[in-house]
Amino acid sequence: MPGTEHGAAAVTGLGLVTAAGSDAKKTWSEITSAGAPRGVRTMEGLQGLPCDFMYTVEGLDLETELGRGTLLMDRFAQLAVVAARQAVADAGLDPATWDGSRVAVVIGTAHGGLHYYDQQQAVLDRRGPRKVSPKVAPLSVNNNAAGSVCQDLGARGPSLAVSTACASGTDAIGTALGWLRAGRCDIAVAGGAEALRSRLLFASTCRLRALSTRVDDPAAACRPFDVARDGFVVGEGAGMLVLERPEHARARGATVRAHLAGYGSSNDAFSPVASDEEGAGIERALRVALADAGVTATDIGHVNAHGTSTVMNDLVESAALFRVFGDRPLITSTKAMTGHALGAAGGIEAALTALALEEQLVPPTANLDVQDPRVPVEVVARTARPARLECAASSSLGFGGHNAVLVFTRH
Repeated sequence: MPGTEHGAAAVTGLGLVTAAGSDAKKTWSEITSAGAPRGVRTMEGLQGLPCDFMYTVEGLDLETELGRGTLLMDRFAQLAVVAARQAVADAGLDPATWDGSRVAVVIGTAHGGLHYYDQQQAVLDRRGPRKVSPKVAPLSVNNNAAGSVCQDLGARGPSLAVSTACASGTDAIGTALGWLRAGRCDIAVAGGAEALRSRLLFASTCRLRALSTRVDDPAAACRPFDVARDGFVVGEGAGMLVLERPEHARARGATVRAHLAGYGSSNDAFSPVASDEEGAGIERALRVALADAGVTATDIGHVNAHGTSTVMNDLVESAALFRVFGDRPLITSTKAMTGHALGAAGGIEAALTALALEEQLVPPTANLDVQDPRVPVEVVARTARPARLECAASSSLGFGGHNAVLVFTRH
């Protein structure tokens, strides 16, 4: 097994804002409870579409939480700030006393403030240019979350917005790991955020036949690896990690929840919207991440898979997982409880992977009633599975052929 000095970063804080819960503790409890998914509801702005529902964050008053700060933040940025605050507090850090020039922020998002952009386009069409908000430019850009978190925390080190579709959050965390290794920062707040409520994009994704149309039972619509799956369900949320150089964490006596030991990325160079049908790209990213972490395939006891609930994605990914790991690791997809949070998915699932190591518990894949016989790996269903875990991985696949994998170790 690798030591903590094998280029690893210490994970000292976690923040989660999801449809399963408004913080990490609530999200983990809900996801491991094996209950029915909550937070799935029909949306007023999606009436008449083949898919008119999504997973939403509930029980969180953003105006109370953030005050006037909400005025210059799109919803995805607001969720990012809340999750980042949670992660920093969980790490026992105080932004009032740290050296902000040594704190980096890297946040992934696929669509940024597209919903606000859509709203203001409608204003322009109906009421003319004089009624358009001057906030369109700052709120619709993909770096609205990264910039907002920097301002909120006083983080003045390197900062970046990453946009590699549904791999964005994972690539953001991998980028932060590289910066920590290079000595560009001592602390990094990294993850993903998304709050997509765009009617236009929902309509387009329906045309792609990527979304579930199970309108009669939305809570059962997202069913990764299940024989009856028919598409993914959009979710919103944010997942943030505080990563530190191990010596920095030790010097301040921080509690280390896990270690981020490796990162791998690749591109299929195949299609703008479909994964390479052989799964060669995600397989390459998996192997690169293992090598980067200094571990072997047999060390991995659990994989939080991308597992979107689309027919082909689940088959391609599971086949690649089998080629790399065989049928030994316990596979799960937590998207049935959070929805597919797109650019935020990697951040959310990275935090859940760290929690699985800490708790020695693999979450179940909700809504998995009958595993597709073409899926060759062991997918945990119905109830959480206790397991002795030393290493775990989280994988992401995105439009444009982007693949990204993180490897976490317990020690």
